[in-house]
Parts: sequence; C-alpha cells; structure tokens
Amino acid sequence: MSAVKFKIEKRIKGKLGRAGVLETPNGIIQTPAFVVVGTKATVKALSPEQVKDLGAQVVLANTYHLYLQPGDELVKNSGGLGKFMNWRGPTMTDSGGFQVFSLGAAYGKEISKVVKITDPSLMIPERFDDNNAPRLAKIGQDGVSFKSHLDGAVHYITPEKSIQIQHNLGADIIFAFDECASPAESARYQEEALDRTHRWAKRCLEEHIKLNTGKNVALFGIAQGGREEELRKKSARAISEMEVGGESFDGFGIGGSFAKEDMSTAVKWVNEILPEEKPRHLLGIGEPEDLFMGVENGVDLFDCVAPTRIARNGSLYTMSGNINILNAKFISDFSKIDENCRCYTCQNYTRAYLSHLFRGKEILANTLASIHNLHFIVNLVKKIRQSILDDNFEGFKDSF
Repeated sequence: MSAVKFKIEKRIKGKLGRAGVLETPNGIIQTPAFVVVGTKATVKALSPEQVKDLGAQVVLANTYHLYLQPGDELVKNSGGLGKFMNWRGPTMTDSGGFQVFSLGAAYGKEISKVVKITDPSLMIPERFDDNNAPRLAKIGQDGVSFKSHLDGAVHYITPEKSIQIQHNLGADIIFAFDECASPAESARYQEEALDRTHRWAKRCLEEHIKLNTGKNVALFGIAQGGREEELRKKSARAISEMEVGGESFDGFGIGGSFAKEDMSTAVKWVNEILPEEKPRHLLGIGEPEDLFMGVENGVDLFDCVAPTRIARNGSLYTMSGNINILNAKFISDFSKIDENCRCYTCQNYTRAYLSHLFRGKEILANTLASIHNLHFIVNLVKKIRQSILDDNFEGFKDSF
C-alpha cells in the first residue's frame, strides 16, 4: 500500500498536464506545486513561519548535506526532519544523487541543471577513471565516493546507504539514489550511467521495503537518460515497471542535467510512459518559463534553489521579467518590486529600501528578497493550477 495518495482532479485538454491532490502523512499538497528547497533543514534567510506564510506547501532538504552536518542520526533523534526544523507540513529529501553530478563532472565548471548544449566548455567532459577523477566525487559500480567539502573526509554512499540516511531523516517522500550524468556526455556513457541508475534503483527499492515496516514513507524512483530519446523512454519504462515482492515506486522523479533546447521534449518522452495515476516530480527545475513547460507535459511537482539563490544576489522576479535591484535606477524608486504582488515584502517595502539594504550589505536584504521570489514562484504555480481547473491553461500561459 502506497504511503501517499494521489488523485487527479482535472486534465489539460490535449496535453499531459493535470491538477491533482497529493496526500502525505503530514499534509495535503495541491498539485502542480513548487517545492521550496531547504537544503540544510532551513530555507536560507527565512523562518519556517515565513515560508508557510508566503504560501509554500512542502519543503525539500538535501540528503548529502544533512548526512555530513549535523548527521542523519542526530536528525532522527530529534524526531525527524519536520520536527527538527519546526516545519509543520509535508517534507521531502533528495537522494544525494545530484551531488554525483555537481561534485563530479560539474565540479569546478559552470555546469548547472540547465545548460546550452552548444557551450564549447561542455564538449570535453571529465571522465570518472582513476587517472582523471573528479575532485570531490568518484563513481563506482556499487556507489559513489565523496570527499567532504567540509573536512576532506571520504565517504562512500551506496544505494542502500542513501535510503538508510533518508529514513533517518524521516521525510514523507524520499528519492532513489541515481547518477545524474552531464548532457554533454557521450551516448555510450549516458547508457552506462543509465544502467547503473536502474541497478541502484532496484537496490533502493529493496532497502526501502526492509526499512519501511511500521513506517509511512513514500519512495520515488528517478528516470534518467540525458537528451537521448531512446534512453529516456527506456528509463521511464524500467522505473515504472520495477517491482520487488509486488511493491513498486510510489511516484517518480525526472532527473538529469537538461539541455535547455530539448528539456520539454525530454520531459514529454518520460511522462508519456510513466503511469499517470502516480505523481511526477521534475528535479531541480523552477524558472518561470520551465514551470509552464513542465506542467503541460505532465509534471506535478518542481523544486529549485534558484528563487532564493538569485534573491541573495539582488535579482528579483516580476511579471515583466527579472530586475537587478542593485541597478542605479532603483536607488530612489519608491514603488513595489512588482505592483500586483501580495507578498509581505511588496506590501511593506519599496524598491528603494531593498536597494539600500543590498548596497549596505544588510542581512535583511536576503530575507525580504527571498520572501518575494519564493512567493512569486510558489503562487505562480498555484495560479497555473487554478488555470487548469478553470479550463484556461493556454490563456494564462499566453498572458504571462
């Protein structure tokens, strides 16, 4: 029996998109929804109360970082992730698989979740062999060796270890351990990585079943495959059909570092195959235009660090595009960040005040900017959801 219940309320005509309700042990998530990232059991610069007030329904924490500090056993002893961080709502943890990418092929390079495949710096990817190993992560057939960015200690994470850590963290929804390969890797390497991800997924499912007795934790499998249609479809079929003792994944993550040019087709390939009665999460994607793309292609959940990360650099979302609050023209601009925004920041402060805080390097700058950006993205997805219920998705997308 699944630890979560998912019900589809309305579909977008002629598309894969849908509005639904995802029930977890710690609350309901109305989908599609944006999952706020609280990497180290904290959404940077914000209290849990502020996160709730801006409209967030669910928070995702990072397995790798919490394993290193303060340690998953400590979080378990505190009563689990939600209690530890005082978040009274649904929680999720990623598997640590993205660190295979960020500390491996992407380490020391400017390679993110979404890249332009034509970028010449991506054309000679690092290899995972003994002679040219990445600096902080090395992949083997059974798991990944990580060198801690905190103290240099080496840790070996296997699929079983990732699931054990996540069960200690105690989130409502956890993810299988996978390899997120760079989109610039060769087709041959992508296939090797995919086969490894599938083997790891089965081991994750086996370990999860062992540990989930008497618990109510949901496990999502992750479909990979890069930018190759054949591999994406192969992965979607393998993960959706995978069973251990009659039990299967409770939902699915769509992983990978995407090429911007073909992200929508990659997502569509996968979601045309994944069972529609289970929820789907697009991992690490959350720019406004990507949200519309994901929803119409069948995505129910998104997470991304971008809203708070760019907020701390003074970049703020508006309905007419991002603004950089450090631009000189905002020094004496006494209007709201966005005239139609109902967030706490826009209701109480001006662009001029935000400009002052950033120029003065005041800590409050990060808080107010993050509140605005998260409110903008979280509520944009809520509006997208409402447009589905109102049979007006295309109209709302065209008006954005």
